Amino acid sequence: MQTKFSPEQRAKSDIQAADEILRKCVHCGFCLATCPTYLLQGDELDSPRGRIYQIKDMLESGGPATDTLALHLDRCLSCLSCMTTCPSSVNYGHLVDLARGAVEETYKRPFMDRLTRSTLATILPRPGLFRLMLVLGRLAKPFRGLMPARWRSALDVMPRSMSSPSPMDQPQVFPANGTRRKRVALLTGCAQQVLDTEINEATVRVLTRHGVEVVIPPKLGCCGALEYHMGKVGPAKARARADIEAWLAADRIEALDAVVINASGCGTMVKDYGFIFRDDPEMAEPAARISGLAKDISEILTELDLKPIRPPALRVAYHSACSMQHGQRIRDEPKLLLGAMGFEVEGVPEGHLCCGSAGTYNLLQPETARALRDRKIANIETVGPQAIATGNIGCMMQLRSGTDIPVVHTVQLIDWATGGPDPIGR
Repeated sequence: MQTKFSPEQRAKSDIQAADEILRKCVHCGFCLATCPTYLLQGDELDSPRGRIYQIKDMLESGGPATDTLALHLDRCLSCLSCMTTCPSSVNYGHLVDLARGAVEETYKRPFMDRLTRSTLATILPRPGLFRLMLVLGRLAKPFRGLMPARWRSALDVMPRSMSSPSPMDQPQVFPANGTRRKRVALLTGCAQQVLDTEINEATVRVLTRHGVEVVIPPKLGCCGALEYHMGKVGPAKARARADIEAWLAADRIEALDAVVINASGCGTMVKDYGFIFRDDPEMAEPAARISGLAKDISEILTELDLKPIRPPALRVAYHSACSMQHGQRIRDEPKLLLGAMGFEVEGVPEGHLCCGSAGTYNLLQPETARALRDRKIANIETVGPQAIATGNIGCMMQLRSGTDIPVVHTVQLIDWATGGPDPIGR
């Protein structure tokens, strides 16, 4: 694709990055076949190729985002399925995030849209506030019919139950059982601490059981992904900076073998810190170091000699989160791990398509999110599973809102097979 940026524009880092990405696109259209919104809408403007053209026009003109661009960019899930399909290695993920930052700076949204986005950006990264919001949400359910449509949708995807805060999410060190084989830091997350505390607890149990020391550093918080993908780049980078500093402090005490992440949406973000801070003289090297250390929990577990002590006879449908298979290109490890633990693992038809969660997408674009969720669950049900496993808390909540089949994290099943509690029966 040819671009027409002025010399003044090309002097800007974001334009340089966008220009390099745009020039790789050859208009082939392979991305259309795997784009969930294009499959649903049938509109070229709701395809990666269509959005690329719109982003190019906005950046070249140097003007504010239009209503049309904001609409179709908001409808993008950032599932990155198009990147898996693209034969030209177009980094659509970086381009769409750069564009969302530009939209946030230049476009004035309707009041209710601004209010909703600001509320989500304020509450979701803060576990205390998020927990309070869920309590208030339950109290508000009887008045659901009086609320705006988008807020009613938020009530619909609320968890059916909420556990108490886990003491294991507090700053501390969990020593390895027996001889220490690795030392890792764990990202405890933000929303995950509220929505399902068992994920971090299962992660710590599995790792320590197999000789891994787990560090929960002080001053660790949200990775910044929720705000970053809404175009709120400044606040997102501030959160990322705080986490980088927290991990580096732990690394200075004694070298870390990895930064372990058990929410694939967060993992994709942390692995991208090097790009996000590429122009920051102070943070470029530390950010790149943390990106290099970042590993999904499944990547770490494949390096350990896991042995099931009570292989469960359970038929499991594995749902590969978009951020896992497309963002991090981790496709086989979770399924192989589950199979090695004795589970009967089934793939899901149309497994490359998004479930509709996509961070805050199911709250901001509820109709599309519901359509994708229902399509995903219908595909899952064709394999007749007794449980659904996935590696991302957002996918777990999305799927739980539409099915009675138990939905658990992959690490919970591995914990169960190697001596932990049953995540299905309790």
